[in-house]
Amino acid sequence: MTKPSRYRGRFAPSPTGPLHFGSLVTALASYLEAKSRSGRWLIRIEDLDPLREPPEATGEILNSLDAHGLFPDEPVLFQSHRHPAYHAAIEQLLDKGLAYRCSCSRKQLQAHHGRHPQRCRDGATATGQPFAIRFALQDELCHWQDQLLGPQQQTVRAEIDDPVLLRKEGFFAYQLAVVVDDIEQGITDVVRGSDQLDMTAQQIQIYRALDATPPRWLHIPVIVNEQGQKLSKQNHAPGLDNLKPVHNLFSALNALNQQPPQTLLSGSPENLLEWGCSHWKPEAIHLTSR
Repeated sequence: MTKPSRYRGRFAPSPTGPLHFGSLVTALASYLEAKSRSGRWLIRIEDLDPLREPPEATGEILNSLDAHGLFPDEPVLFQSHRHPAYHAAIEQLLDKGLAYRCSCSRKQLQAHHGRHPQRCRDGATATGQPFAIRFALQDELCHWQDQLLGPQQQTVRAEIDDPVLLRKEGFFAYQLAVVVDDIEQGITDVVRGSDQLDMTAQQIQIYRALDATPPRWLHIPVIVNEQGQKLSKQNHAPGLDNLKPVHNLFSALNALNQQPPQTLLSGSPENLLEWGCSHWKPEAIHLTSR
């Protein structure tokens, strides 16, 4: 599969709560990177786990993005509408021998240091037991070039690191859905938090297994609270005040070390975004929070 020549980026939040400042920084960085390259910017809602998703969260996230002038160039994609595509990808991987059914429990895997006592990778899944479907990684020292962090390498261990594609409860896993959707949407470049850096090598193998070219990655530092914890719903990060979009965007630009002029505080969200696009310097982002 050939990669589209035009830049195509995306912001893909999980609707587990309202948009918080850390997510706004990521959304803004991905938006500015796309627009500064005359590319297209998409929004994808990663609503894979209904047990963790309040019904109002998706609307809150989209309303916040609208309030801050962050409008996608194409209709929003919802992963909850994409189950047939995920099933098809799993069947493709199973047919190639690149995925397998696994009935081992977490406790069993921990006790065997990640090895499968039921020899799942050999097709020996116990009959009648619930099973997950895992991707069969190959041993590899993976190298790639991060657009901000420079040369990267990760060791991938077959069997021990094999990621889940479909959970025993029937929910599709992030590692599968993100790759299938990036392929479907023709995503050429991904801007995301450095907390997701460690899963890149696994995703590269899944792209290859689905006969697709991996995107380029740009990992930015995550925003942390006063205790040094990543801002997240789990750490009770407050939702954005949609009545203060200029203040929020100005703070996000500063968090990305873009040094916007104070005069922008008296303008509109459109003014800030226009300035951000014309002055975007990803190389200025601090790397110390990595």
